[in-house]
Amino acid sequence: MTASPMMTRQGALHGVRVLDLTRFYSGPFATLMLAGFGAEVIRIDTPDQGDPTMTGPPFLGRDGVSLDRKHDSDLGLAYLKRCRDKKSITLNMRSAEGMELFHALLRKADILVENLRPGAAERLGIDYAVNRQVNPAIVHCALTGYGSTGADKRLKAYDLMIQAAAGLMSITGEPDAGPSKAGTALADGITGAFAVSGILAALTEQRMSGRGQFVDVAMVDCLLSLVLDEPLDCYPQMGMAPRQGNRIMRFSPFNTYATRDGAIALGAATNEDWLALLRVMDRLDLAGDAKFMNTSWRVANNAIIDAIVTEWTRARTTSEAIDALNRGDVAASPIRDIDDILAWEHLDARDMLQAVEHPTETLEQRVIGAGFPIKMGRTHRGYTAPAPTLGQNNQEIYGGLLGLSSERIDDLKSRRII
Repeated sequence: MTASPMMTRQGALHGVRVLDLTRFYSGPFATLMLAGFGAEVIRIDTPDQGDPTMTGPPFLGRDGVSLDRKHDSDLGLAYLKRCRDKKSITLNMRSAEGMELFHALLRKADILVENLRPGAAERLGIDYAVNRQVNPAIVHCALTGYGSTGADKRLKAYDLMIQAAAGLMSITGEPDAGPSKAGTALADGITGAFAVSGILAALTEQRMSGRGQFVDVAMVDCLLSLVLDEPLDCYPQMGMAPRQGNRIMRFSPFNTYATRDGAIALGAATNEDWLALLRVMDRLDLAGDAKFMNTSWRVANNAIIDAIVTEWTRARTTSEAIDALNRGDVAASPIRDIDDILAWEHLDARDMLQAVEHPTETLEQRVIGAGFPIKMGRTHRGYTAPAPTLGQNNQEIYGGLLGLSSERIDDLKSRRII
């Protein structure tokens, strides 16, 4: 992005310290966002093992991408993407000495983020009730499948189960086909993003009151808040199938349409949009028919409308159709696959296609990760460093932040405390 005269690369959250006890995707995505805003994110891993994605396939290393780990330095590609701009320390929190160190870190932190199953934090002695005794100002965010309250709070969950539980799978797919998950781990990502909004709200209030609080973020709640934007409980009385394919039932046309060489997405959310599309398709004759200008009629008779649009799109290539629709100010897009995305110059201009870096190896193969999606006019930071190796920042954090001597650090390491 273009730098302004007053721009700083420190980030809007410069000076904010986050303790990261997260794993897999939802929690690491939340802390990745905080890191992108400039917070100091300190991952706390055990001395023996980091995030499971660190040693899980696919791997990226000096020989490129592989499903098998060919070298000790190979790291999981998901880890390399999700842990950019974070620091890593190791700590055995099941030891008394380890807990003393954790409490020392907690006193110097603003935020703690964890996605342990409900009950696990209590067993470890790091739940909010305990943590606030150590640091009353701590903002403690817990991301779980079903939340910290309710009958199902202790159920184990991954993204797929939440997509099923929150109803997303029941409404995804064609009307005459079975339910389907979204093509990406949508529940995990949505939950991480929602968690950031809760954390930042709590941090803002903390700055005024001096007190922290518990931020309870459930994957099922977050996904359900999107799913229930649709009036699903009213579908039966409107004669709507629960799965609507690629269309949105409130508008017509609003769907994907075949072209001579592929397909495109286009939609008309207002009558003005519909008139613009009629102009592009040279079908302004329909504008004189009251029923065609009635959104409710078009929705109820969507098959007729889709047939009219498809007749036009099938006579054109994707490129021809998109060019005509763009000139006519109709919302439309080609359906891009990954090759199209990587070739899309617009994303390069937005710094959204970033090469994944390795902390120790020079990579021959260029693998793409998403850039930081929020652009700040004055305090933009984004991702500026690769994911760390396990315990890479032990000396910096234990020696610098906590002031431990090199001898003490070596002793702790020899006894597997760190």
